[in-house]
Amino acid sequence: MKYLHQALIISAVTFAAEIVKYLLPLPVPASIYGLLLLFVLLKTGAVRLSQIEDAGNLLLELMPLLLVPASVSFLTVLDTIQVMLLPVLIMGLIGTIAVMYITGQVSQRLIRRGGKERSHE
Repeated sequence: MKYLHQALIISAVTFAAEIVKYLLPLPVPASIYGLLLLFVLLKTGAVRLSQIEDAGNLLLELMPLLLVPASVSFLTVLDTIQVMLLPVLIMGLIGTIAVMYITGQVSQRLIRRGGKERSHE
């Protein structure tokens, strides 16, 4: 029953995100609206983490399984995109390295800044 209640909360946020996407004429996926909406709800305390944590963890555990159909469908069109495969792989590699580098730099700066703020207290 606990999982059902938590799944209903997550589903309600997802539904609200779909409505926002329908109402706003921006090229933003509903999933992004959903993430932002859930973030705001968690930060304001309208939804507590304990109210969705178990169902969220279950969804995270199932995520690799949910990506299998997308990977298989990619393999079915491999011969069609073979001409573009090398540039796509290079862009993917460069993009991944850039994201890892930038994320690491931002994380390090936030950690250093957090340590300085705590030492002033």
